[in-house]
Amino acid sequence: MKHTILVVEDEYLIARDIKNILKEEGYKVIIDVDNVDYALEVLANEPISLVLLDINLKSDKNGIDLGRYLLGKDLIPFIYITSYTDKLTLDKASETRPYGYIVKPYKAIDVKTTVSIVLNNIKYKNLDIMRHVDTITDDNPFLIKKVISYIHEHVTERIEVQKLAEITPWKVHHFIKNFTRYIGKTPYNYVIDRKLEHAKALLVETQIPARQISYQLSFKSHSNFCRFFRIREQKTPDEYRKYHRGLKAK
Repeated sequence: MKHTILVVEDEYLIARDIKNILKEEGYKVIIDVDNVDYALEVLANEPISLVLLDINLKSDKNGIDLGRYLLGKDLIPFIYITSYTDKLTLDKASETRPYGYIVKPYKAIDVKTTVSIVLNNIKYKNLDIMRHVDTITDDNPFLIKKVISYIHEHVTERIEVQKLAEITPWKVHHFIKNFTRYIGKTPYNYVIDRKLEHAKALLVETQIPARQISYQLSFKSHSNFCRFFRIREQKTPDEYRKYHRGLKAK
């Protein structure tokens, strides 16, 4: 999957130069974003993999303000690309925990290698979680991985799509679109599938009644659970339990 990189830079010629450098590496690059408010709007509507962020911007808020916001939300990794090298600025920038710091004037190789290293680190950031989640692949964007991890950690709870969207910077309809694009099914159906996988394991490995399992997994009702189960497995939960226990006994 092609990564989308957002460049927040108020000098158009620099932004265009960065875009040309990164396009050579196969990235999709969004420029013409020169202030924090516009950057937040783009982040809410586009599946951004990485932000390249100037510190001095033509607005009341600067790049460090945006970096602080991204850190607080733990949303999207970012790299500062700036001419500031004084200790005060560096200390403030460091507090936002950027993934990199490129000093202007930069060389093309500096931009290429820093971006490549950061994206590679992001790819493996959740490696321990990914080893236990069979539907996550290295090609899924960082934010989708976070959502999937949340679903697996809270599979027994009532999980609303609105809540999942809040893990990302996207509005609900953009979240559903992006999730479906990368996973191949809607967030709602993915949650149902994970709950049913958990239910199947409980049916085969435990003596817990099917009705109690449906409540443990926070289905709206037992009949709702049975309806989804029959659609997916062509068997009722009790039929599934009897069939698979028969296989284990052989």
